[in-house]
Amino acid sequence: MAMASHSGVPRRKWWKIQWFSIDDTPEEKKFITKLDLVLVPYILVSYWVKNLDQNNLNNAYVGGMKEELGFYGNELIRLQTMYIIGAVLGQIPFLFIFTYLPMYWLIPGMDILWGVATLLQFRAQSFAEMAAYRFLVGWFEQCHFALEPVIDKTIGSWYRGHEISRRGGVWYTGLPIGTLTAGLVQAGATRGLEGVHGLSGWRWMYIICAIITIPVGIVGYFVIPGTIDKPNRYVLNDNDLAIARQRLGKNGHKVQGKLKFHHIKKIMSSKHFWIVVFVDVLFWNAGINSGAFLLWLKSLKRYDSATVNEYGTIPPAAGIFFTLFANFSSDLLWGPVWAITFASGMNTITNLILTIWHVPESAKWFAYCNYGWSFALSSVLHGWVNNMLRDSPEMRSFTLVFINIIAQSSTAWTGLLAYPTVQAPRFPRGYAFSLSMSTSLIVGAHLLNLYLKNRKDSKAIDPSHTSDGDDTDILERRANVTLSQPF
Repeated sequence: MAMASHSGVPRRKWWKIQWFSIDDTPEEKKFITKLDLVLVPYILVSYWVKNLDQNNLNNAYVGGMKEELGFYGNELIRLQTMYIIGAVLGQIPFLFIFTYLPMYWLIPGMDILWGVATLLQFRAQSFAEMAAYRFLVGWFEQCHFALEPVIDKTIGSWYRGHEISRRGGVWYTGLPIGTLTAGLVQAGATRGLEGVHGLSGWRWMYIICAIITIPVGIVGYFVIPGTIDKPNRYVLNDNDLAIARQRLGKNGHKVQGKLKFHHIKKIMSSKHFWIVVFVDVLFWNAGINSGAFLLWLKSLKRYDSATVNEYGTIPPAAGIFFTLFANFSSDLLWGPVWAITFASGMNTITNLILTIWHVPESAKWFAYCNYGWSFALSSVLHGWVNNMLRDSPEMRSFTLVFINIIAQSSTAWTGLLAYPTVQAPRFPRGYAFSLSMSTSLIVGAHLLNLYLKNRKDSKAIDPSHTSDGDDTDILERRANVTLSQPF
């Protein structure tokens, strides 16, 4: 079995940047353009809404929730943790479900449900009630925390390995755009809606976010193309599917496969699987707490809550550029290992400045505005894993979701230990912890690449020996091959 790599497709020198591959036919270019105009904009908007609804908690906290509900202890980090618990637990059944159900039904359905859960937060009167709503938001958004691997799977179902990162990069800009928008919505709600119909500005923010979210979910039924084995016929016709199968088949990209329980033991017993898990855990823990900048601004006691939220949009605005640079450079310039190295190196600078702490205020402004590099490399890393497993959809589905479950679940307890709200804005343990993770991520990425380079070619299998896609021995050998190629 061959595995997609940057060397698997004819490409020109790095300085001759191009959108299409030189072996793409006119029909393939037309098909790719169609996908780019339908799939990529929608997943960007959907991920924007997801991050709008996830990050609005931080904005609500500095926008009046803290005082109104009496959250003067560690309630913020505990609410963030309840969200993570909901997202992690919701992903467990998703390991199996999303290889069976069409993506164009599953993703919009979860979008609509999390929109309803977002709306319910406007009526919260206590920590327990808000915690329950945050759990539900996390549970329904798990399709987006599985949507992160789900979108990686969806993109990986239509695009070849060297095409994934830049599409994933455009999609992932939804994270900083969502964070940015949450700040603007809260600032606007505080200034324009505070006290209207007896509701605080932060309560109006949740209503506005829900009004945005639910229609986006409905639209998804009509624009998500699904996967190549379960396509959405509203979007793609038979000719589109024939072109997709032909162009993916040129590099041995398998398009069908369902995860069975007996596959899991074989997948999880391989060393390379746990190396990928280790690297993903480092990635998830390498960034500072998402509310750290807002808490620092509020601690300065110079700005009202609306201004704090407005200034809070600066880091995610910079993060849009960081995300695009990391992902496009990965595809078009230097590959995933060096894109991860560069982005994580920039994030390490942020963590180092904040760990030292006693620096000029301008240095802190730089550090907080630079933290977007921590999430900029997500699609690079997961696109790399997606590409490693391109000939095994069932393994790709399991691996992308399961590494996400383990890595994200680690943040539930590391956040509580490293970033207790009462230590804001200094977070002496938190910034040092993030620094150790970001430096380790650089090392981990290169160790993974070195491991892949040293895999033995003798473990390759002859495709003619493959008689049953569910054969566990073949799956085990396929795992050794598909994870054996470096980038």
